[in-house]
Amino acid sequence: MEDLDIVVVVAAAVLLSDGRRLRRVWVHPILAGREQHGEFHRLVQELRLDGERFQRYFRLDRDQFDVLLAKIGPVITMQRTNYRQPIPPAERLAICLRFLATGDSYRTIADSYRVGASTVGRIVVQVCKAIWDELVSEYMQEPTTADDWRGIADGFQRRWNFPNCVGSIDGKHVVIKAPNKSGSLYHNYKGTYSIILLAVVDAEYRFRVVDVGSYGRASDGGVLSNSIFGQRLRDGSLGLPGDAVLPGAERLGPQPFVFVGDEAFPLRRNLMRPFPGRQVGGHRTFNYRLSRARLIVENTFGILTTQWRLYRRVIGISPANAETCVKATCVLHNFLRRDIRRQPPTPSTAGDSEPTGIFPTRQLGSNNATRQAIRIREKFVDYFSNEGAVSWQPT
Repeated sequence: MEDLDIVVVVAAAVLLSDGRRLRRVWVHPILAGREQHGEFHRLVQELRLDGERFQRYFRLDRDQFDVLLAKIGPVITMQRTNYRQPIPPAERLAICLRFLATGDSYRTIADSYRVGASTVGRIVVQVCKAIWDELVSEYMQEPTTADDWRGIADGFQRRWNFPNCVGSIDGKHVVIKAPNKSGSLYHNYKGTYSIILLAVVDAEYRFRVVDVGSYGRASDGGVLSNSIFGQRLRDGSLGLPGDAVLPGAERLGPQPFVFVGDEAFPLRRNLMRPFPGRQVGGHRTFNYRLSRARLIVENTFGILTTQWRLYRRVIGISPANAETCVKATCVLHNFLRRDIRRQPPTPSTAGDSEPTGIFPTRQLGSNNATRQAIRIREKFVDYFSNEGAVSWQPT
């Protein structure tokens, strides 16, 4: 055995009382060459000289990588000991981003970066948690005031011609490896195993509210009902603005601010869904206009899965760790969108002032709420067929 092997590999094994062997390998000789031959110390440093290749490799450009590292670096820095040098925060971030960008197994990432597979697992979870904790308050602020929601509604009216819309909502199945002894909890209607990402998206393709981790067997409507967001939507504590007149349609009276979803969601006063089946006339027009606004969340999921190829594979880690990774990619998505648009965070307004045409709402019984939701949807049907009609909509 060479001198390096003698130094690196200490005492091959010791026989325990129960017959098992206790390994006393400190660092494998291959892993000991991490700083000389590891991917971070060779390839990544070369990629820094080629911005386009760097961006393809990490899904972040060099400036974005450095900004992200500055935000989470102090949190993911490990303490140095007398026994070994810790992996530096830049390399830890690189390992995590590479996992999210490719969905490769821990073993594949470990071999590339010349670290242990268990080390990769710990790094991915730690860095993803740090990304979420450090970025969520700045890049995924949940709207809490009436002015916050009105800002979202202005975007939907301006870009997608749907007034009083405060978000597009949908669920996405994130495919995972079936957990041991989980039965059919994670088994979904597509025949795979998954956890569900429920998201509310604004008109700029940014996540505003996410709920991650529900069992794959659940429906989107069931996930919404059991989520904190869904409970607040039911009890009226989201801080939505009071009813407002649709543009140019004073004759219809004030209408509520609504979320738009597909057939999987229930029809409620603040949640619009399409009419079922094949429709004609005003109902067909309503379905088209609602679908146009609702597709924003599906497009956002498309951007997310194209950016982070983790979603295109079966994620072979525990549901809890998969949930951590999903939350990290969602806030990274917003981080990249904000960087692209070069817009500072929009501060929330401490107080609300009710403008002209805005009226407070009151809680209703379930039967009355259902009848009221039907009437509200018919008001939107009327609006899209008259004052809110556009030349390109179907008739």
